[in-house]
Amino acid sequence: MKRREFNRALLGLPLAAALPGMSFSNALAEDVSIDVPGGSITDVPGLKVGHHTLTERPTGCTVLLCENGAVAGVDVRGSAPGTRETDLLNPINSVDKVNAIVLSGGSAYGLDTATGVMRYLEEHKMGYPIPSLGVVPIVPAAILIDLWIGDFKIRPSAEDGYKACVAASSSPAEEGCVGAGAGATVGKMFGPKFAMKSGIGTASVKVGDTGIIVGAIAAVNAAGDVFYPETQKIIAGARSEYGKGFRNSMTQILNGYRVVKSVGSNTTIGAVATNVPFNKTQMTKIAQMAHDGYARTINPIHTMYDGDTIFALSTGTLKVEAELSAIGAIAAVVMARAVARAAIQATSLPKFGLPAYRDYVK
Repeated sequence: MKRREFNRALLGLPLAAALPGMSFSNALAEDVSIDVPGGSITDVPGLKVGHHTLTERPTGCTVLLCENGAVAGVDVRGSAPGTRETDLLNPINSVDKVNAIVLSGGSAYGLDTATGVMRYLEEHKMGYPIPSLGVVPIVPAAILIDLWIGDFKIRPSAEDGYKACVAASSSPAEEGCVGAGAGATVGKMFGPKFAMKSGIGTASVKVGDTGIIVGAIAAVNAAGDVFYPETQKIIAGARSEYGKGFRNSMTQILNGYRVVKSVGSNTTIGAVATNVPFNKTQMTKIAQMAHDGYARTINPIHTMYDGDTIFALSTGTLKVEAELSAIGAIAAVVMARAVARAAIQATSLPKFGLPAYRDYVK
């Protein structure tokens, strides 16, 4: 391929060699199905997950309910974050338990979903107690930007956050293009024209016969490509301009090709959880270590156009002492699986020219 043609592709300009009308399956078919270990973050006792999806755009939000409270930490690595109540989770600050975590689409508008979650929790008398007055629910939140797909004016609201709480269950969390993953896409280092559909994924591990459980959930809306962590093979990412296979974003960047600047339409947000009791400082460290799971499955990650954030929760239902570093390392493994599952469980959006992993599995 000539460099001039490749540069036109990176700039999003028309290519005579493009293949309009080619079915996604014909354009991308090149691989066999990958079986990523599953499970659900709801396998951790004390957690419920609920999604609410606005199918007309699409976008949505996801809530993790901690009905008995959970000790929490957070780590923000991307340079374009959108968050709420993350300062409260700093280990030097006083409140150490949260009642819910919200993940949402809609960019900064989506932070409004946490208000609906607060309303639900107040109605159910769950929150930080204020003597003789009531409770103040503690609801940290993080958002991803999915506004470029469909009607910009449609984004998750407080009412959608409330509905996600109503839908919350301790059953295995639904994966794919639901909730915060409804509008998620990946592989945007060369512009949205070559992107693919992603979604939300979850996974868990039961650690031997210890009774310890570690789970993760992630809404994957990355600028970079998603890799299967066991093989480092791309499973979703920036597509070739000829419609066959993947570019491999980092290979192209290392070769010196120009990259289109993004407006920040990215960000992977998620949470890890365990039933082991830890304090807020320890949960902050686990959140930090869990980012290794992002790095094993997304490349590039933590860019100027991502707001990558991970919350870490301890429900403390298992009365056992565990090695912090071991739980953090397990959290990274489980998070990597959740990210990969977000890609393989997604479904395509032909209307917007966004194929998914399922479209090229033989």
